[in-house]
Amino acid sequence: MALFVTAMLRELLVKKKSAIVDKWVQRILGSYPSESLKFLISQKDRFANPVGYTISSSAGAIFDELIGDSDSRVTETLLKDVVRIRAVQEFSPSQAIRFVFDLKEVIRNEIEKEAGEICSSDELAELESRIDNLALIAFDSYMDSREKLFRIRLDEVKARSRQSTAENGDIRNDEHVKRDG
Repeated sequence: MALFVTAMLRELLVKKKSAIVDKWVQRILGSYPSESLKFLISQKDRFANPVGYTISSSAGAIFDELIGDSDSRVTETLLKDVVRIRAVQEFSPSQAIRFVFDLKEVIRNEIEKEAGEICSSDELAELESRIDNLALIAFDSYMDSREKLFRIRLDEVKARSRQSTAENGDIRNDEHVKRDG
């Protein structure tokens, strides 16, 4: 994911990183039900709140990958960490990966005043194109996670079915023994 970003745009994004990432995390966490939101925001312990911790820690790293010389494998892993969580929750596919597109709006809102003075619309379009690519990676990751989840569920159903069939077979065999005995 090579990116042509002028030093001035990168500098602006680095300068605004904290505000961008904080607002982006708030947007992501805001997609959860209100009863969960307070916990996700307030509980910082990674073991007590793995969802909030993963989202908070991954968002900054994803942003760094976006504006830096990123490694596509690292970017994919960071996105997978967030998407995997959202894939097992009650999110539709579009809701699950919406957080990637939210980054565009957050960046636009944070840098709009200064961006016109230091970069061209082509540079901003390139940055937004990279965010679109992140969304594609996130969607693939979502689909992989859902497929794995459905395979696990199918395997569980098959196992229960085999167990039930075996138990019913044992009952039938006992009935034959009682009738013959």
